[in-house]
Amino acid sequence: MNDNEKLTYKDAGVDTKEGARAVGLMKDHVKKTFTENVLTGLGSFGSLYKLDLEGIEEPVLVSGTDGVGTKLKIAFLMDKHDTVGQDCVAMCVNDIVCQGAAPLFFLDYIATGKVKAEKIEDIVKGIADGCVISDCSLVGGETAEMPSFYAEGEYDMAGFAVGIVDRKKIIDGSKVREGNVVIGIPSSGIHSNGYSLVRKIFFEKMNMDVEDYVDELDMTLGEALLKPTRIYVRPAKAVFKKYDVNGVVHMTGGGFYENIPRIIPEGLGVDIELGSWDILPIFKYIQKCANVDLKEMFSTFNMGLGMLFVVDESIASGVMSVLIANGENPSIVGKITKGEGIRIRQQDGTVL
Repeated sequence: MNDNEKLTYKDAGVDTKEGARAVGLMKDHVKKTFTENVLTGLGSFGSLYKLDLEGIEEPVLVSGTDGVGTKLKIAFLMDKHDTVGQDCVAMCVNDIVCQGAAPLFFLDYIATGKVKAEKIEDIVKGIADGCVISDCSLVGGETAEMPSFYAEGEYDMAGFAVGIVDRKKIIDGSKVREGNVVIGIPSSGIHSNGYSLVRKIFFEKMNMDVEDYVDELDMTLGEALLKPTRIYVRPAKAVFKKYDVNGVVHMTGGGFYENIPRIIPEGLGVDIELGSWDILPIFKYIQKCANVDLKEMFSTFNMGLGMLFVVDESIASGVMSVLIANGENPSIVGKITKGEGIRIRQQDGTVL
């Protein structure tokens, strides 16, 4: 290169035209999430959202942010990118639901070494799909092209969600009492936590491939691992509308032993009864392949339960009915007890 040669941004690895094409491809996906509360279109510097405070006496905004973690590695291996966006939405909105909030809007951040418009469109399609399921609007985001920062074909993403709840209806676990019932609703699979262990087991220890068909799973390994995280906004809102819930747990990283204590008051614990719900085949297959200790499984994975509701025993059957009416298959999986700690009781009576 001579001293008089003129450099462009594209010479440095950033293709602004491809970025603009990606925005054009994603517009229809984004627009399907808009409600009358969204006051700006795609491309504005800031996103405007009008609050509807009807029926809310003391509004409190609830926010959450998260990513998809190393589950993205599965998407890279399969070259399938239209579902991980739903994972990103789910990890954020499921968290704010735990405070009794209804999600309002979502923003995303996608970073990659080189923008490929169709791939970005697939990612944003998944995000938009998740927002539709969450009854929230995708009001903005950022796609950052960062040459030489990411490996060829790889990217990362994060999301940010904001919801609203009336202060008197905030759920924070302070009302959880001894004798309360724990109701669980199913996960779709691993969701978006524990993938560093999963990848080590299947791709390093077992030397498997995402295209390998697994009889126990009735699908390929990749299909099982890439199942999107379930979004629990609608069933949760249906329950909140009819009943007072004392605690809600989103089963994420840390499994049972780290997530449940987040909503349990001092001096109380939980007895979880194994056999009261179906442990999904993917978790049985993980344990079979790697001989992972059962307690370690419950410390890492959701084991088939994506969200837990802690309610007074007197309304447990009513809450179950609402969940069933909203397409869920709930189970009573435990009770709040005296004495701190998470006790997972096996069917022979022993505790993990």
